[in-house]
Amino acid sequence: MENNRSELLPTMVIVFLVGFISMFSFSQAYTDEGKPPRTSETSQKGKFETYIVFVQKPEEGVSADDLDSWYKSFLPVTIPSSNHQERMVYSYRHVATGFAAKLTAEEAKAMEDKDGFLSAKPQKILSLHTTHSPNFLGLQKNLGFWRNSTYGKGVIVGVLDTGISPDHPSFSDEGVPPPPTKWKGKCNFNGTVCNNKLIGARDLTSSKAAPPFDEEGHGTRTASTAAGNFVNDASVFGNANGTAVGMAPLAHLAIYKVCSDFGCAESDILAAMDAAVEDGVDVLSLSLGGGSAPFFEDSIAVGAFGATQKGIFVSCSAGNESPYNGSLSNEAP
Repeated sequence: MENNRSELLPTMVIVFLVGFISMFSFSQAYTDEGKPPRTSETSQKGKFETYIVFVQKPEEGVSADDLDSWYKSFLPVTIPSSNHQERMVYSYRHVATGFAAKLTAEEAKAMEDKDGFLSAKPQKILSLHTTHSPNFLGLQKNLGFWRNSTYGKGVIVGVLDTGISPDHPSFSDEGVPPPPTKWKGKCNFNGTVCNNKLIGARDLTSSKAAPPFDEEGHGTRTASTAAGNFVNDASVFGNANGTAVGMAPLAHLAIYKVCSDFGCAESDILAAMDAAVEDGVDVLSLSLGGGSAPFFEDSIAVGAFGATQKGIFVSCSAGNESPYNGSLSNEAP
């Protein structure tokens, strides 16, 4: 038993460190082929919006195909079965029991009387947050708490953000071992870009398997804060020369792009959390959020609850809209 505790200690330390950095934040303003376009559409009876629909779990274990059929059974009879697939945006399998679909308000209302229905709401577009650095914790490279964590070796951190700039020196795999055999994810960059540090990369804002290049810079920054490798002689135009490093420099990174120019869509966030569970991450890091909401209406809280039930640690930023009361984001325990 003592040996097991010793083996778990490094991972527990990294989980604590990655979680701690997201507590202090400043606010800034497995997709399917054939995913419906994001532009506004209008039916004869009203405007289509992406609704997130939560339903009860089927009583017996079902296959992925059976689960899809269960979800589609909630679509109103006014939608022809031939149109079901084009209306479905995501089918969630791991972190939530439900789906995202293009619906009008009238169609969403029509589902409420169906057995097993729980809730349906238009998705919100969330905003980005950002985080402090290891200096805040007083960590030192060669001694104490940080060294005892083995710098995150063997831990897979999934980052949900604006993507990544893969050629950044923080994502060098120098000294980083190969990923654990449990990793099942994919890298949508070419084979020369992904390495032992950057082991997964997916873009959920696109209907195609596009590489998740970071056009904002936010995702690159948060990924390097969480698990950037040691970069010696880093400086800003020659000033403040030193070593740049993330909280878990020898951990592996799996990137899920869920934010674009217009923000971060809740349906994409839930889909990324679902994909990350299936891929085999150990930690989920989200530096994004919206206003305070009841937990059962908060898609991040619902997804995080499902992920923790699978043994994954979820770290979310709290935002910084203060000094006003009730200004926290992601306050679910």
